[in-house]
Amino acid sequence: MKLGVFTVLFANKPFEEMLDHVSDAGLKAVEIGTGGNPGNAHCNVDELLASNDKRKAFMEKVESRGLTISAFSCHDNPISPNKKHAESSHDAFTKTVRLAELLGVPVVNTFSGTPGSNEDSKYPNWPVTPWPTEYADILEWQWEEKLIPYWKEQGQYAKDHGVKIGLELHAGFLVHTPYTLLKLREATHDTIGANLDPSHLWWQGIDPVAAIKILGKENAIHHFHAKDTYIDQDNVNMYGLTDMQAYSKVQTRAWSFRSVGYGHSIQEWSNIVSALRTYGYDYVISIEHEDPIMSIDEGFKAAVKNLKSVNIEESPAEMWWA
Repeated sequence: MKLGVFTVLFANKPFEEMLDHVSDAGLKAVEIGTGGNPGNAHCNVDELLASNDKRKAFMEKVESRGLTISAFSCHDNPISPNKKHAESSHDAFTKTVRLAELLGVPVVNTFSGTPGSNEDSKYPNWPVTPWPTEYADILEWQWEEKLIPYWKEQGQYAKDHGVKIGLELHAGFLVHTPYTLLKLREATHDTIGANLDPSHLWWQGIDPVAAIKILGKENAIHHFHAKDTYIDQDNVNMYGLTDMQAYSKVQTRAWSFRSVGYGHSIQEWSNIVSALRTYGYDYVISIEHEDPIMSIDEGFKAAVKNLKSVNIEESPAEMWWA
């Protein structure tokens, strides 16, 4: 597997300076934001779609440094009840798919989205309990009327363009667990898989190794984010795992995102890497850094160091002993 980084971390660096920084760190891949929440600091999609020469120059800058693009990412809410927001999210996604096809980028990452509770809603509604039964009714409506129809169409769109979709299993969106990902995939297209990020699984009580086994057996892991989570049990006892405090409230939050190795042991990360290889994922491990108590550079370097110590790069040897 190759190590890479989600380059929104270096949004303040010019494109070529960012690429040099990544290459100098010994990484082999970049995941680049194309709009939505990640922004498009390093990728002007409209400009690249309009010019073959600019696309060639863009890729030359990446490839001349021994790098590849693991994915384009435009995480947003394409089924938002806010029509303007939904249209903007959808536009970013479809343009990103087209650009990915032209540049040979195999995966586009995003969120599944969350609609409102009905056609007249102004804000997204994320039901997390089946009772009172209104919540269960809302969830069924959201899936049948919004989520499945949208992704059935977009799954086919991605397939027509030779691109896979990586949905990040993220709280606040309808697809946030292995079950919800597989449910949507079964109802739509196998072009839809996971952009699997352990950090969002740990605080939900999901073992990432188990999730890798579940999704890997279905060939449903399309991309992987490397980010850790620290769970503070004392604070869990006070606030619960659905803690609504700002991420900056590190002292009192139930959990916080951390750089790789600062929430869970290197042994656990070794188990994750081994599970990825065992269950068929042999692509890119893309570092995402949202650690609230570390600088960008220190958190990045820590993640690189820790992942290099456990990554499996080479193909397995023949079993000469068996």
